[in-house]
Amino acid sequence: MDSIKRYMAFVKPYWKQIMITIMIGIFKFGIPLLIPLVMKYIIDDIIFAEAMTQDEKISMLMKIMAVMFVIFVVLRPPIEYFRQYFAQWIGSKVLYDIRDQLFTHIQKLSLRFYSNRKVGEVISRVIHDVEQTKNFVITGLMNIWLDLFTIIIAIIIMLNLNVWLTLVAVSMFPFYGFSVKYFYAKLRHLTRVRSQALAEVQGHLHERVQGMSVIRSFALEDHEQTQFAKRNGNFLDRAIDHTKWNAKTFSVVNTITDVAPLLVIFVAGYFVITGSLEVGAMTAFVLYMERLYGPLRRLINSSTTLTQSIASMDRVFEFIDEKYDIEDESDAKSLKRAQGHLEFKDVSFKYSEDEKPVLKHLHLDVRQGETIAFVGMSGGGKSTIISLIPRFYDVSSGQILLDGVDIRQYQVRSLRDNIGMVLQDNILFSDSVKENILMGRPGATDEEVIAAARAANAHEFIMGLANGYNTEVGERGVKLSGGQKQRVAIARVFLKNPPILIFDEATSALDLESEHFIQEALEKLAKDRTTFIVAHRLSTITHADRIVVIENGEIAEVGSHDELMRRAGSYKKLFEVQQLT
Repeated sequence: MDSIKRYMAFVKPYWKQIMITIMIGIFKFGIPLLIPLVMKYIIDDIIFAEAMTQDEKISMLMKIMAVMFVIFVVLRPPIEYFRQYFAQWIGSKVLYDIRDQLFTHIQKLSLRFYSNRKVGEVISRVIHDVEQTKNFVITGLMNIWLDLFTIIIAIIIMLNLNVWLTLVAVSMFPFYGFSVKYFYAKLRHLTRVRSQALAEVQGHLHERVQGMSVIRSFALEDHEQTQFAKRNGNFLDRAIDHTKWNAKTFSVVNTITDVAPLLVIFVAGYFVITGSLEVGAMTAFVLYMERLYGPLRRLINSSTTLTQSIASMDRVFEFIDEKYDIEDESDAKSLKRAQGHLEFKDVSFKYSEDEKPVLKHLHLDVRQGETIAFVGMSGGGKSTIISLIPRFYDVSSGQILLDGVDIRQYQVRSLRDNIGMVLQDNILFSDSVKENILMGRPGATDEEVIAAARAANAHEFIMGLANGYNTEVGERGVKLSGGQKQRVAIARVFLKNPPILIFDEATSALDLESEHFIQEALEKLAKDRTTFIVAHRLSTITHADRIVVIENGEIAEVGSHDELMRRAGSYKKLFEVQQLT
């Protein structure tokens, strides 16, 4: 029950509202308990009252019913409204707090985590599983207690009416308790399995929707239909397993709760026939059986709901317990404005313990304001090197020093504040052009945004869009061309104005015209900043101060373009091959 204990930490701030809701609920559930007593009084003390005249009976009946109408028509509706409102308000607030913490958690998880998880599965935890836990608040912390209150009050009233009938009425309780304990342990497991199967469907669906252009271009519709059917079928099987067990639970438990009223009717009838019980008391007792076993049946439903909620809690906290690969040290300091002197000292790196090293014993001293280009064959480790600088991953051994300090001694966010990145596939969010540029510095003015766009050679094409800077770019910037997306991405780095720049294949997928505009903007951006460039097209990095050739995770050559061409090594071969193609 560790999940419940942890969940209660989110509920604790709202305990006063919960208590108020329960108190309101006591009135809401308590009022209907008057009906059987009113029925008993009308039968025994009015209808069968021999000492009263017909007019007196009608007069008394009218008075009683007038009071009951006031209670049920005037008092009960606002009580019901406020109980429902506060219950839903508390549940929604708790879910808000959990999702808020989960989003913070999501932003701290490493890229290694996301490389091993489908986005849809993460979304399923944050949306579906968190939503399921809401029932724990409404049902577990409120309705169950109100139902228990109703049962206790009903038993007290029934004991005052007839002790023996009450004992008959509660005789099935032990069987009920045993059946709940037996069935619900497995139901919790089946609920978790079903939720995981649903998450797999959502993960697969999210991935395929994003890649719909690939499916269409390769005419894979039939193949993908089969793949989706497998996962959807697996969810169907898990859902049916859950349904079967749930149906067994209901059939057994409801049978128990149905037998008890039959026993009461039999014994109460016997008592009336033998003259030891009045007709009104029998009627009230039978009515109280519904007040007794109605809440009990709701408790059965609540048990199912709570089982599903707790299973979802398990999945939520399992996600929250995912460890962070990158964390600030306890004494980490904030990096205000870096100078830009970086040094790689005997740096090695591998993605996991059981894999071979991707980088091996790198040594490289990068001076402030210097432009360094990494080149080499695909898979050599170029992109891995630049992923280590903003600490997307931490080195396996060795050190990366920034201005003489190990970057692990800086607070991660302050380190990344000093780094601007332009990638081959920059992500734009489905917002306006302006909002995407503002991601470089959210508090910037409109004038600063426009200045950044001009510097990135983006202002002219932006003004040609339907709504200028307020034009929506669509999911992942789908409404813009590749070159336009890159210029928006460069504009937000201009706005950020960091001392360290990283360009990872920033122009490799563009046409010549777009490449010209972007190359010009990148060179302007790199002026007086420490810049790292990963490039496939070597003609774009001949201006670099130094070019570092990476082969199999090691530095093979270092020098300027002219120096490496004179050396006639790996770089010259790569350059000449590209010139021939």
